[in-house]
Amino acid sequence: MRRRDAAIARGFRPSLWLVAFAMAIVGSACGGKPTVAPAATVGAVRFPDFIFPAAPASAGSEDLATRQASAWQILQSGDARAADREFAAVLKAAPAFYPAAAGQGYAALARKDNAAALAHFDKALAANTTYAPALAGKGDALAASGRTDAAVAAYEAALAADTSLTPLRARVDALKFRNAQEIVTNARKAADAGRVDEARSLYANAIAASPESAFLHRELADVERRAGNADAAVAQAQQAARLDPADTRALMLIAEIQEAGQQWAKAADAYAAVNALEPSEAVAAKTDQMRQNAALEAMPEEYRGIHASPTVTRAQLAALLGVHLESLLRGARASNAVVTTDTRTNWAAPWIMAVTRAGVMDAFPNHTFQPGATLRRSDLASAASRVLTLIARDNPKLAAQWRDPRPRFSDLSPGNLSYPAAARSVSAGVMASLDGETFQLARPVTGVEALDVVTKLEALARR
Repeated sequence: MRRRDAAIARGFRPSLWLVAFAMAIVGSACGGKPTVAPAATVGAVRFPDFIFPAAPASAGSEDLATRQASAWQILQSGDARAADREFAAVLKAAPAFYPAAAGQGYAALARKDNAAALAHFDKALAANTTYAPALAGKGDALAASGRTDAAVAAYEAALAADTSLTPLRARVDALKFRNAQEIVTNARKAADAGRVDEARSLYANAIAASPESAFLHRELADVERRAGNADAAVAQAQQAARLDPADTRALMLIAEIQEAGQQWAKAADAYAAVNALEPSEAVAAKTDQMRQNAALEAMPEEYRGIHASPTVTRAQLAALLGVHLESLLRGARASNAVVTTDTRTNWAAPWIMAVTRAGVMDAFPNHTFQPGATLRRSDLASAASRVLTLIARDNPKLAAQWRDPRPRFSDLSPGNLSYPAAARSVSAGVMASLDGETFQLARPVTGVEALDVVTKLEALARR
């Protein structure tokens, strides 16, 4: 088929209609006797997207081709009913001339009679299953009827039969996009209504049509999460993040699911990834919290149970200080290790070594640490006061508030050896007086109290 004839077959672009009553010869797609293309008429083309049902040389005589072209001109002038009569007359004269049946299909399309159009195109295709103009017209009729998948199949068959019909590719892409939009809309409605199986199926269809669309995997992940399928939800969200590494909503979904599943380390990584893309104090705090939870989970039960313990041991306080104030203690380590004879196999041995080397807690004269001994408020005040000294070294201005403390305790005089530590801890706000402004040196420390004091010291150390 020559270049000009191919352009005519693709739909008679308006520029081709500037030459009145021009005639051209159309070659058969499979070779043989040429047929006559439609002569141009003066005026606008009414249906530029219709594909001219050209007659292959083997399909009929030159006279039939000429009559086919004339009927097509009538259709393109806007008179669909007159064109239909002309195509019908051609078929009556030559019932096997299937291009005229395709012409009737296009005339029906022009009248918006999709059912009749399909019948005519199917008649043409019964005679020639690879007749591209009929396949393209059938695609138009199916698309107008809302049968998107079938329309796409018809267009793709037309393209396979005639690769020169490149404008059909845009129609295929548009239909696929529209179909995907409809599927996603229905999937969202199903998800909102709690119809999980339906939503899952619809999203699977949308993903099959557009597997590289990250948002589809993310939305399916949310459906799976709401259905309680955490593993499937994470898998879909991770696929979304792989397809679009900047999809913070997918990363946040991963973080939230893993946090709900108490997978602290993985949740921390996901929150950190979100924060790297969109920095936020709230997300940064979440990251820290997840890392703390991960660290806590890795701790032995003796540490994890501190917050609920009615009393605290010296080993537990050493662990609290060592975990929460690790960097502060590391910077204050003495050059010589402190020798303790009863901590080597203790669960808190690393932190006992850290606090004794930093001078925050002492071993006893007999070189024991007595890790299982019950912690008293005097012991907690002593450790807190020494931590405050380390903080003051790094932040002298902050230390002004507890430099010369003189609080009054009804049960503790300024001359008592424990008074300076108790006074400093209370003045710094990390410990508090008890009922009747007492300090109660011998009172056992609870887990809640120990954790509160260490947390306040950590906050001061960060200032």
